[in-house]
Amino acid sequence: MNFYSTNRKVEPVSLKDAVLNGLPADNGLYMPSEINTLSKNFIDCIENFSFPEISYQIAATLLKDCIDLDLLKSIIYDAINIEAPVVKLDDQIHTLELFHGPSLAFKDFGARFMARLMSHFVKDENRDLHILVATSGDTGGAVAMGFYNTPNVKVTILYPKGKVSPLQELQLTTLGANITALEVDGVFDDCQHLVKQAFLDEELRKRLLISSANSINISRLIPQIFYYFEAYKQVLHYNKPVVMSVPSGNFGNLTAGLIGKKMGLPIQQFIAAVNDNDTFYQYLQEGIYLSKPSIQTLSTAMDVGNPSNLARINELHQSKLELIKENISTFTYSNEATEQAIIEIKNKYNYTADPHGAVGYLGLLDYFKENTNCVGIFHETAHPSKFIDIVAPLINEKIEIPERLKILEDRAKLAQPMSTEYSDFKVYLESLI
Repeated sequence: MNFYSTNRKVEPVSLKDAVLNGLPADNGLYMPSEINTLSKNFIDCIENFSFPEISYQIAATLLKDCIDLDLLKSIIYDAINIEAPVVKLDDQIHTLELFHGPSLAFKDFGARFMARLMSHFVKDENRDLHILVATSGDTGGAVAMGFYNTPNVKVTILYPKGKVSPLQELQLTTLGANITALEVDGVFDDCQHLVKQAFLDEELRKRLLISSANSINISRLIPQIFYYFEAYKQVLHYNKPVVMSVPSGNFGNLTAGLIGKKMGLPIQQFIAAVNDNDTFYQYLQEGIYLSKPSIQTLSTAMDVGNPSNLARINELHQSKLELIKENISTFTYSNEATEQAIIEIKNKYNYTADPHGAVGYLGLLDYFKENTNCVGIFHETAHPSKFIDIVAPLINEKIEIPERLKILEDRAKLAQPMSTEYSDFKVYLESLI
């Protein structure tokens, strides 16, 4: 199986080339030429499988003929050793906790799998692979920890100055070694634009082997499919249709769920819960896509005005808006609504949600207004301690910082300032050659 560009202006490539290239030369996104369906017997018996076993079955079905299956199993059993528990709030509302990995965010699943896969693919190259990643919060920390000290791989993380939480910034800027942080004097979209320009710079790419660790990279997306099936497994006993509410920014997480559904995941509906960065919401309302400058909100990892993965969502639905609406409902929420949701979840369920999970929770409530006979799961994508300055005052309660995050507090910040001009970024990139 090969991987084609959503823009269809370049030839399809192998899994190795798709992973190491990150972005096709025509500025599209890589998609698998086939999305194979899991066997009905596997879906029916999913309760009998462990999370790593589920993950391997999904990956082997999707990537058959792309990679040695014994190697794939080894990568998955090493990378997907993180729990993804579904926590019951009441009989209808549940949350999928995706923050039990080393960086306390859902992106650990993708980053750990990607790091091991890239390390395998690059081992025969006679030069280093340089990972370029733009982050609005959690991606950078997950990638930094996932790739830390990975042989033959160097990572450059671009993050918007003053627009990530203090603990998120510590994760980006304190590791050193093969991890470099660039503090961009702009917003996330500026960071993402710089990365995309580098990938479209043919002269640079002849001299520097670069790839991406954002959700534009197909290898980041694939392992995010796994926990959708793991979550479904944990609510099967209700014998009701399942809906998933996904806090969405760049829409990689939601896209992974959509691919899972195409593979046979029995999900009734996805909910794209967004903050004031409502590009996707307006697209579904008006039928016209208009990107916007991103707006800073409390749910910083969702502050994306031009979500890259919309290209994949369109591809999965033949660019037909009515088909997208059949699979995805969408709602948008303000900072004030997010704050009230954090308070409500704590008061009603004695559960502490982070701002992203709170947006997902609100998405479920709105969906339930017209759809009651179902079980809902919202994604809790980051540990609340990463947003302690927002959450703790709202719930009037101390939030314990996990030790793996606390140890970063005494480390020195290592970050280079960067403008939003590609010419300045290119000077930095050429220094790596």
